[in-house]
Amino acid sequence: MPRVKDNNSRSSSNSAANLGFEAKLWQAADALRNNMDAAEYKHVVLGLIFLKYISDAFEAKHADLESQKAQGADAEDPDEYRAVSIFWVPKEARWSHLKASAPQPTIGTIVDDAMSAIERDNPSLKAVLPKDFARPGLDKQRLGQLINLVSDIALGSAADRAKDTLGRVYEYFLSQFASAEGKKGGQFYTPSSVVRVLVEMLAPYKGRVYDPCCGSGGMFVSSEKFIEAHGGKLGDISIYGQESNYTTWRLAMMNLAIRGIDAQIGHGDTFHNDRNPDLKADYVLANPPFNDSDWRGELLKDDKRWVYGKPPTANANFAWVQHFIHHLAPTGLAGFVLANGSMSSNQSGEGEIRKAIIEADLVDCMVALPGQLFYSTQIPVCLWFFARNKKNGRFRDRRGETLFIDARKMGSMVDRVHRELTDEDILKIAGAYHAWRGDKDAGEFADVSGFCMSAKLEEIRKHGHVLTPGRYVGTEAAEDDGEPFEEKMQRLSATLREQMAAAATLDAAIAANLKELGYDE
Repeated sequence: MPRVKDNNSRSSSNSAANLGFEAKLWQAADALRNNMDAAEYKHVVLGLIFLKYISDAFEAKHADLESQKAQGADAEDPDEYRAVSIFWVPKEARWSHLKASAPQPTIGTIVDDAMSAIERDNPSLKAVLPKDFARPGLDKQRLGQLINLVSDIALGSAADRAKDTLGRVYEYFLSQFASAEGKKGGQFYTPSSVVRVLVEMLAPYKGRVYDPCCGSGGMFVSSEKFIEAHGGKLGDISIYGQESNYTTWRLAMMNLAIRGIDAQIGHGDTFHNDRNPDLKADYVLANPPFNDSDWRGELLKDDKRWVYGKPPTANANFAWVQHFIHHLAPTGLAGFVLANGSMSSNQSGEGEIRKAIIEADLVDCMVALPGQLFYSTQIPVCLWFFARNKKNGRFRDRRGETLFIDARKMGSMVDRVHRELTDEDILKIAGAYHAWRGDKDAGEFADVSGFCMSAKLEEIRKHGHVLTPGRYVGTEAAEDDGEPFEEKMQRLSATLREQMAAAATLDAAIAANLKELGYDE
C-alpha cells in the first residue's frame, strides 16, 4: 500500500457542500434572482463580486497611502497602485459610491459606468467586465439589494484578507451556478475535487502550465493554491490558456485577477486558432468538452498535430489528446479529463490512435473516477496522465510501465445527485501515483488489488490496448474474518433454514387470514 504524505493533509470539511457563509450568501443572492436564468444572473453576481474585490484591495492601499501623506505619499496617484499590482479604481467606480447609489433607479447605469471606468484605466481588463446592468430586464430594486448583500462580504480591510474571502466566494458561486445551469450549461466549471486530483498528482511546482480549454480558469487557481500550500509563491509558474466561449473567457479573466494571478489567456477556438502555437509546456492540465462532435475536424485533416493518427470528425477526444501532446515540452507532464469511452473505443480509428500513443510509451497513469462528479453531465469519466519522457531524471525510470488506479468506489454524495472526492480520497490517489513514479518521500509502492496496479506494456497489448483500470487492478481482496470455511457454511446453512421455516409459518398465517376473509382458493 503506498504511503500518503502527511504534509498535504487537510480537513475534509472544505467540500462545496460544507461551507459556512458562502452558502448563506448564495441562498440570499439566489433569492434575489427572481425569474432570471442562472446563466444570465451569473454575470450580474460575479461581476459585482469582482468589482467589490478590486475596490476592497484599492481601499486598503488607499488607506495605507493616506497614512503616509506626511511622507509625501499621494493616495490619488494611479502609479502607486500599479506599482504593487493593485487595480486603480477611479472615484466613480469605488464601492462606497455604488453602495450609496444602490437605492436609486439609475443604479444599473451607475454600475455600467463604473465597469467602463475601470476598464478605461486598467488596460489588462479591457473587454473583460460585464456592462449590461442598465438593461430593462434587470430589476433595479433587486440589483440594489444585491449590492447591499455583496457589501456585507467585507470581513476586514486588509487586501490579502479581502482577496481570500472574495476569492472563495467567487469560486463557490461558480460551482453553484454550474450546478444551477446543469446540462444546459455548467461546462465552464470543472468540479474542484477533480481539479485537485489532477493538480495534486502532477504537482506543478515550477514551469509553464497550459490549459487550452480553460473554462473559468479553475486549473490555474488550483495550481497556484498547490504551490502556496507547499511553500512556493505566486509567479513560480507561468500560465497560458485559451477559451473559445467569450463569456467564459471573461469569467476566467476575472477569476484569475481576483486571485492576483498573472496569466496569458487567449480567446478563440483552440483547434482552428491556436493562440499559443509555439508553446511547449511543462504541465498540461485540461478538461476538454466531452465527446465534442462539432469541432469542424474535416477542415484539419492534414494538421501537423495528428502525429498518432487522424482523429474522427465526429468526436474530438483524440484531437484534444494529440493537441496536448503537441504542446508538451521534452520533459513535460500532462493530466486531463476524458469520457470513459476514450479508454476502450475502437470507433472511427480511435483504437488505432490510442494504440499508437500507448506504443510510444506516453501513458504514465490512468485513473477511473466515480460517476456523478460533474454538474453538466452524469457520464462517468477518467483521468489520463502522460509523461513525454519516462526517464527524465526527475523520477525513477518507468519506461514500458503504466499505473492503473480504480477510484470508482471513492467519493461521497454531497446532495441527491452529486458526488465529491474527499481530501482523503485525493491524497490516496495522488499518493499511489507519487510512490509509483518514485517521488522523494512518497514511500514504497505496492500493487493493491481492486485499487492500483502497475502494468507492463506487454500486458496492455494482451488487453488489446484497452486502458480501463478495472481490467488491470482486479477485484478488492475480501477481508479474512478468521472463521473456518466449514464452520461458516454450517452457520449460514442453519440461519437459512431458520429463515425458510419462519417464511413458511408466515405464509401459512397469511393463507389462514385470507381464508377467514372469504378469499379461499
